[in-house]
Amino acid sequence: MKMASSANTEACYVALLGLAENFRTSNPPNIKLCIHCLQSILTLQLAPKVETRTRVQLGNILIAHTKNTDLAISNLEKAWELACNTRDVDDVKFESASVLAQIYEQQTQYELAKPLLQTALDMSQQSPYWHCRILFQLSQLHAIERDFPSAVRLLTSGIEVAGKSRSEYTKLLFLLSRGMLLLIDKKTGDVHETLTTVSSLIETYNGPTIQKESLKVFFLILQVCHYLMAGQVKSVKPALKNLQQIIQTITQLHTDEEPDSSNPVDLFQWLPIEHMCVLVYLVTVMHSMQAGYMDKVQKYTDKALMQIEKLKMLDAHPILSSFQLMLLEHIIMCRLIMGNKTVAIQEIFQVCHVCQQQPRLFTTHGAQIHTLLGLYAMSMNCMEAAESQFHTAIKLSRGTELAAFINLNLAIIYMRSNRQDELLQILEKVDPEKLQAQSHGLKASANYVRGLQSFFQARYNEAKHYLRETLKMANAEEINRMTSCSLVLLGHIFLSMGNNTESLNMVTPAMKLAGKIPDVHVQLWASSLLKDLYRLSGDKAQEEEGCRLHTSFSQSLLKDHFQSSQLSEHGLIHWTEGTCPFHLNTT
Repeated sequence: MKMASSANTEACYVALLGLAENFRTSNPPNIKLCIHCLQSILTLQLAPKVETRTRVQLGNILIAHTKNTDLAISNLEKAWELACNTRDVDDVKFESASVLAQIYEQQTQYELAKPLLQTALDMSQQSPYWHCRILFQLSQLHAIERDFPSAVRLLTSGIEVAGKSRSEYTKLLFLLSRGMLLLIDKKTGDVHETLTTVSSLIETYNGPTIQKESLKVFFLILQVCHYLMAGQVKSVKPALKNLQQIIQTITQLHTDEEPDSSNPVDLFQWLPIEHMCVLVYLVTVMHSMQAGYMDKVQKYTDKALMQIEKLKMLDAHPILSSFQLMLLEHIIMCRLIMGNKTVAIQEIFQVCHVCQQQPRLFTTHGAQIHTLLGLYAMSMNCMEAAESQFHTAIKLSRGTELAAFINLNLAIIYMRSNRQDELLQILEKVDPEKLQAQSHGLKASANYVRGLQSFFQARYNEAKHYLRETLKMANAEEINRMTSCSLVLLGHIFLSMGNNTESLNMVTPAMKLAGKIPDVHVQLWASSLLKDLYRLSGDKAQEEEGCRLHTSFSQSLLKDHFQSSQLSEHGLIHWTEGTCPFHLNTT
């Protein structure tokens, strides 16, 4: 009887499993019946290993196709418990830990995810593939919590494991991942050393073409970001061009071919090619923004966002939302520079909606959101709101670079409101001499703000000294917007000193460059100076043209200012704590 019962159980298990798979793969899939079949299997008297496998399958399907996260967690926790009670070292055991940790991470329950992965890591010593996979996953958790030393230690361990397993490809992935964390942690010297080492290793790598090209993309992304974080906008051009050429090459390869390797440790992928394409668009947008090419910012942002929308329909991977946020952050700054505040505030609201889908993003991007609100409020002359937003952003800011950028904007607010005590305190924090570790562009900006302060105090020679330093730095790396701002301010200084010829020599190229960007605020400022300069020189025709331009820019900005102030989203400038007031959005 026992043998018959066992045979019946086996037959039922096979039948239900077949039905479940049939429902899952039917067109259209019937996920509800698939889940019912898997749940029915769990009512049978199953061997622990079979029950573990079934619960992992059920957990995966619940996560992929339903919102019943609690039931998924319950099945995966039971699977992990069963797996821990067996001595088997198999895929199902480690998959249950890995998937469960991913869910904990999405729910920001890092205190549950980390010990779970650490236990799985200790158990996976005899399974190199899973050992490497869990090393990647656990290091990512530490990186999210900004515990970079722990994350780097795990990746260093992965380099050793991949080396012992004779997987040059995965060893390079660990090396590049470590380089990425060192870059985020601003360990500039270590980043340079890592990139130098990896560059020669990639060149001598003889694996499949698709893997080699993917490694090159990863390497070049890090190299480009390394340059951009240092504000080296001109120096990065060769690396960026190389990256754009390689991504075109890689999209033409036969990506459906499996890597020709019998070594399971080779079976990792940094990013799907479609995600790499979005990332290349993103770094191109970052470069265009720093260089002051607003037309390119808009062009590549539109392409990238369209690609993200297509990819999200197939698989809403969390990294796509992060890419989307960074793209929106750049296009919003672009709108503000171009004098399009109406669209900017609506896009800031869009940023909040993207974060709402994954609440953890409010933590990782909160400082940027409040910085953007501060910049928007400044452009609307709402200085109290701007100050509040910047103070909120500084509290949330984890990086000194963003804090320095915010402080530079706070300094301008204090100048405009003649709050000298606060201005002196903030200028101490952004002294160009103390920003040696910061980016080239940030140091140039700090000199500009010093020049602006000296101008307001009518210390013209001192102002010229700071602005010439700014120009030297901006021209060296082709930071066009900083060049145009410095030229127009120098023009204003020379006009104030009565040197009209030199003023015209500064304002004319400033106007031309601002038109190329286009920076409507610099154009407004420059056109105001030009009409005064031509009036003083008695050139009526040019004076009239200056007046026409100044009126055109003024009316355009006033119209946009009024439209933006009427939007319900404008009320976001008063949000500094608590959850985002989504009720303000009327669309």
